[in-house]
Amino acid sequence: MEARVTAHARYTIADIDKRLYGSFLEHLGRAVYTGIYEPGHSTADANGMRGDVLDLVRELNTPVCRYPGGNFVSAYNWEDGIGPKDQRPTRLDLAWRTSESNHVGIHEFATWAEAANTEMMLAVNLGSRGLDSARSFVEYTNHPGGTYWSDLRKKNGRAEPWDVRLWCLGNEMDGPWQVGHKTAAEYGHLANETAKAMRAFDDKLELIVCGSSHSEMPSYPQWEATVLEETYEQVDYISLHMYFENYEKNTAEFLALPEKLDRYIGTVGGVIDYVKAKKRSKKDVKISFDEWNVWYHERRNDSKRMKEWDWPHAPVLLEDIYNFEDVLQVGCILNTFIRRSDVVRIACIAQLVNVIAPIMTAPGGAAWRQTIYYPFKFASLYGRGTALSLDVTCAGYASNVAPNVSYLDISGVHDGDAGTLTFFAINRHGSEPMAVDISLEGFGAAKSVEHTLIKHQDLEAKNTKENPDNVKPVSTSDAVLSNNAVQVTVPPYSYSMIRVRL
Repeated sequence: MEARVTAHARYTIADIDKRLYGSFLEHLGRAVYTGIYEPGHSTADANGMRGDVLDLVRELNTPVCRYPGGNFVSAYNWEDGIGPKDQRPTRLDLAWRTSESNHVGIHEFATWAEAANTEMMLAVNLGSRGLDSARSFVEYTNHPGGTYWSDLRKKNGRAEPWDVRLWCLGNEMDGPWQVGHKTAAEYGHLANETAKAMRAFDDKLELIVCGSSHSEMPSYPQWEATVLEETYEQVDYISLHMYFENYEKNTAEFLALPEKLDRYIGTVGGVIDYVKAKKRSKKDVKISFDEWNVWYHERRNDSKRMKEWDWPHAPVLLEDIYNFEDVLQVGCILNTFIRRSDVVRIACIAQLVNVIAPIMTAPGGAAWRQTIYYPFKFASLYGRGTALSLDVTCAGYASNVAPNVSYLDISGVHDGDAGTLTFFAINRHGSEPMAVDISLEGFGAAKSVEHTLIKHQDLEAKNTKENPDNVKPVSTSDAVLSNNAVQVTVPPYSYSMIRVRL
């Protein structure tokens, strides 16, 4: 099989916002407790945060981390997580039927975020609470001093404000499962009034309003239209979420799902344009795709387990162990975001540690990289710069979500400062290798090319505590330069990163 790709310096999509490679931590299962936070662990710092996990997070160079939820935030009192730990209340978390010790709150998370070199993206509770709690939270985190909340922050050990820029106005408020679920009109009104109050404090904040939890919601896409008509002039982003499943064990259909993701983004982008035109607005609202990942390995079992347990603290929950097939899917998802980077400016993999995550830990023991760690890391490190509009010619296949899914899924990024072109390529064909020819036009003479490959003969191959390097990238000498074009043959069902130095 052959594929021809043309990359031209003049044909671009957008300058990529580095926050496209964001992450997410929720008070859910072991994401926080024995995930990032484990006092007494051999690597723990003075804040109780695991140093081995911090090392792996820093390696990802993820620029922003969403916190503290997720469904958790819709019944969360942020004030429970401040002050002396021995005086913080234990609460029942209605979202995941667990108990929350509140030993990690805004102070601990902020200190962890600084150590992890990541920006905080905080969510406010618009489920069980509302405007007043949100404005107090912003004052606590961002005001220098001389008021009740800012002075309380100082009393609790943080003299300088954190100056948090990104704020989520609730979470998945279209979902009946959400504590405090609202209609689009109810939520839109509350989000708009909350945004106005937060902007009265600081009109430079970046505010994110809730879009649809997924594209199968009965209210989609009317939800987006109603909410944006209420909030358009007060917000900067609308959030979308999508998770990817393969219960049928059909790899071809699984790897076609990013076509559905692309339509989801395109539809909501169209709704944004419609509302902008209707309001005669000069403002641009973009998309924050702040929850995405593969999620199905443990989902059904955990839904049953949750109904039976008696409010445990930090139980094993949603701990999908990813396989090689998931590497291909995550690569395709990230490619979709790169190709849609004109409208998707922020995205957050859900989640970062233990809970449907690229990083796993053993309590008191090791931390290791899951299979999906690598495509996320490569995109975060090398997918920064200008997204290229590639011309791709390749055979395709029919699927349930699209009539013609290209066997080659590819994105390209030009980093002018570094003098590099990076292509992320997935061969979706299960049995045929693919000879890929990438013509480089308008960039000047290419000097060298590198090829990094992730391939395993077993789609079910996993990385575990006992075998953490079972699936990992390898450098090859397969890619060559000829007449200012890259030629490389990639194996069936494989992920490739091709880097050209200019």
